[in-house]
Amino acid sequence: MRKLLSSPVKMALNDAENFSYQTVLKYVPDISLNLMAVKAENRPEDYLGWCIELLDVCSNRINMDLLEDEQLPVLKKIEQVLITGASVSQLKMARIAPWPIFVAFIEQQASLHALEERLALLDYIALIKDKNLADMTELERHAFSGKHTPRHIHTEYNFDVEWFAATKGAKVFHTLLAEQPEKFDLALSFIPNTGDVTPQEYQDFVKAYKQIFKEYTVNKDSGEKAPLAAATRLLAMKRPDQFIALTNTKIDVLCQGLSIAKFNAFDFESYWQDMIGTLRTFAWWHQSQPEGERENKLWQIRAILVDLFMFADEYLAQTSNYVRMRDKSLNKVSTIKQNSNRRVKLTLEEAVDQALAEEGIPEYIQEKRDTILNQVKQGKSVEEVIGLMRAIFG
Repeated sequence: MRKLLSSPVKMALNDAENFSYQTVLKYVPDISLNLMAVKAENRPEDYLGWCIELLDVCSNRINMDLLEDEQLPVLKKIEQVLITGASVSQLKMARIAPWPIFVAFIEQQASLHALEERLALLDYIALIKDKNLADMTELERHAFSGKHTPRHIHTEYNFDVEWFAATKGAKVFHTLLAEQPEKFDLALSFIPNTGDVTPQEYQDFVKAYKQIFKEYTVNKDSGEKAPLAAATRLLAMKRPDQFIALTNTKIDVLCQGLSIAKFNAFDFESYWQDMIGTLRTFAWWHQSQPEGERENKLWQIRAILVDLFMFADEYLAQTSNYVRMRDKSLNKVSTIKQNSNRRVKLTLEEAVDQALAEEGIPEYIQEKRDTILNQVKQGKSVEEVIGLMRAIFG
């Protein structure tokens, strides 16, 4: 284990990777004895492999029973740094990959990232996006804008509408989308259906999009800011070959991985100039349209597929709302009677999902569903685990 922990010293790390490594080392002393108890024979020679190997140690091979309560937050911080480090390294690959390597990597990640389910979502969007948002049903609008509801039943929607960029936390956005869909149609009308989007076309979209929030929010004096992430979801659904779909939590990792300055969740200019501008320098993005059916399908959505360069473990595909709903239908929960009242006996998975669906649960906690479930399976209550995460991460 000692050799594994020190092996990045011999690697040619860039600034982001070195910062990631030094951050890991900062936390290691607090759980050093626990780590040293794990046998680590695999010592990768690249930083991506190192992050994945140490992450496997922390997630699957360390003896959780020997960890003190105060060590758990340290372990989780190390895991998060390693996940970010792995994502940054994979995104670095995206910057230099030619088209064949880009396609090969996407296919390699297909199972981890639920690629076929994502493609099913984009196929569905392709069928409805010729409609105006104002003419769509509520479920269609939610599918386009990235908000899952229980009405998206798995027998009709064989995909999670929240892949690429969930927007369920953007409450003002969804309120306005329901009340003023024709205004969002106007904004999207500035984005052409084919060809490269020009800076002026993007700026016209941004101006119209921001105007919706300026005119129609309840407290106009406060100047409700138009959220960038929700806008990128709309843009990426209309033109998945031109735009990267963001969530607030992905901005920092993508900026590090693409070697651009970090910007905030309302910076439309940096998103276009830095992120999309950088995307347009990549060799695979400039690939001419391929002839093969599969490659052509990926080429037509190539910008949004940057998402698949983010690190994914073996649990990510199982976090799909589609998979959860499908599996629940296959495992009906029995009801029991007690004192002449009926109540449902929840599985651990359903108890976690129910807690995460409650009003006010932050997005960063919702994304930790598998971590929460693992702790619940070890005997902690859902409330205890969520409370601990709130205390740690704010």
